[in-house]
Amino acid sequence: MVKVLAFSGSGRRQSYNQRLVAIAAAGAHRAGAEVTLINLQDLNLPIFNEDEEAEQGLPPGAVGFKRLLRQHDGWLIACPEYNSSITPLLKNAIDWASRPEPNGAASPFRGKTTILMSASPGQLGGLRGLFHVRDILYNLGTIILPQQRSLTHADLAFNDHDQLQDEAQQEAFLNLGRSLVNYLERT
Repeated sequence: MVKVLAFSGSGRRQSYNQRLVAIAAAGAHRAGAEVTLINLQDLNLPIFNEDEEAEQGLPPGAVGFKRLLRQHDGWLIACPEYNSSITPLLKNAIDWASRPEPNGAASPFRGKTTILMSASPGQLGGLRGLFHVRDILYNLGTIILPQQRSLTHADLAFNDHDQLQDEAQQEAFLNLGRSLVNYLERT
């Protein structure tokens, strides 16, 4: 069975991106995947600092995140846009997870497959930030599928049940999860 990890780069309560990635995760689940949905805020990662790493090693949250990245075949990532770029929460998690391990274990990014998405109250839906996330993950060896989507006017898009009010949009984000599972099943 294909295993999919889903998370967003937002730690905000009622985050549009966390709600959006949950929809894509539901699509992956419906396609037959085992899905794990996490909130990066729960990792309690300190700001990355090589001095701290040298003195104390990887923090427990980083070790756990790396384990999750490795245990899953693919990832669904929703990326808020902060000042046209990646959020500090997501960048910090990636920085910690990209650190080499003393035992020489392979990077948890190399060869993994992901689909990116974003949501924003703005007219571009967080699209500009996805370019930065794509570059970072690509440089770490991640395979990024082209089916990315951005949700504009996210502040008006969700109903009281955390689903998208527009049925076509709801189906499009469910399809992101299905697309990832279909790709992983073929490879």
